[in-house]
Amino acid sequence: MKKYALVTGGSRGIGREICIKLSSLGYHILINYKGNEEQAIITQQACMANNVEAQLLKFDVANRDEIEKVLGAWVLAAEKNAIIEVLVNNAGIRQDTLLSFMSDEQWNSVIDTSLQGMFFVTRTVLNPMLMNRFGRIINIVSLSGLKGMPGQVNYSAAKAGMIGATKALAQEVARRNVTVNAVAPGFISSDMTADLDEKELSNMVPMRRFGKPEEVAALVGFLVSKDAAYITGQVISINGGLYS
Repeated sequence: MKKYALVTGGSRGIGREICIKLSSLGYHILINYKGNEEQAIITQQACMANNVEAQLLKFDVANRDEIEKVLGAWVLAAEKNAIIEVLVNNAGIRQDTLLSFMSDEQWNSVIDTSLQGMFFVTRTVLNPMLMNRFGRIINIVSLSGLKGMPGQVNYSAAKAGMIGATKALAQEVARRNVTVNAVAPGFISSDMTADLDEKELSNMVPMRRFGKPEEVAALVGFLVSKDAAYITGQVISINGGLYS
């Protein structure tokens, strides 16, 4: 049976590096993306260079119907020949503003993409993992979900919700050898942080620099390995010492 890893928001940034890392470990890759097919294809080609299959799955993680139509259909069609053994819930967006000025759309879009998306996608792929008695689920959360960040009430709420879900689900599925962990990056150089003043904010970080997407991917690679089999329900920060 072919073993796949699904990475949501896998076309760019941290998601791309996670796809490449997991492909280097021998997993066939499912690259979820919402709209930027050009970047998704670049990720696909990088994964295929590691001699694995890499498929593009276009759907909006905030849209339950699209998930059922695309991902649900893939799971059903692959039932006897392939399994999604690793799920990385990475998709997320920022819509930063103070709560007093925050629109309904800014609140809903951020919550729907991170928190709702994690729920819909995880529910779709979980049962085969349980039946197979093996799985690795990794939720990409944030420093913002641990300590809260001004101007990010929506983002902090979404990521804190994912952290709570991580800890609860880990307890539900541990007996089936499915681990569930969260990775909480601080400032990482990527499309998500391109609008931030990296030079100024680096002064806040004890290591005096932003992290690299490859460093986040390396941590994810460890958490999917057999060496991490007894680690579950944890939130692991990767932030250069900014918050502990």
